[in-house]
Amino acid sequence: MVDIAAKPATHRVAIASGRIVMQPATLAMVAAGSASKGDVLGVARIAGIQGAKKTSELIPLCHPLALSHLSLGFEIVPADALQGAHVVCRATAETIGPTGVEMEALTAVQVALLTIYDMCKAVDRGMTITDVRLLEKHGGKSGSFTA
Repeated sequence: MVDIAAKPATHRVAIASGRIVMQPATLAMVAAGSASKGDVLGVARIAGIQGAKKTSELIPLCHPLALSHLSLGFEIVPADALQGAHVVCRATAETIGPTGVEMEALTAVQVALLTIYDMCKAVDRGMTITDVRLLEKHGGKSGSFTA
């Protein structure tokens, strides 16, 4: 692990996003809340939060952090010619500490999207998780980053 003992605690924010592409009928099921396993986006939100809290257990050299805030939002996007039907997940993670929260935001997105896949795989095994990336990060010595 990187030594962060001498680094000052500052307010850190990271925003990540990703999407899961699916059949239009699967998207309609998610939007209607009619999946056999229940409320797909509600469960995915809780899973993403749990994933972010366990990031240091999943990523070997990642420091454990006390998150001060984590939010996940979902956007349902109907089918279009370029991207197909999909759900966009966006996570914002915050802490006050000596290291950033990029990994927590990225983990939250990945776990949320994997949960959507798990809850919908019985009707659509061809879903694709894609475009997971860091959108912004603020705070710390390196300052701000915007994709």
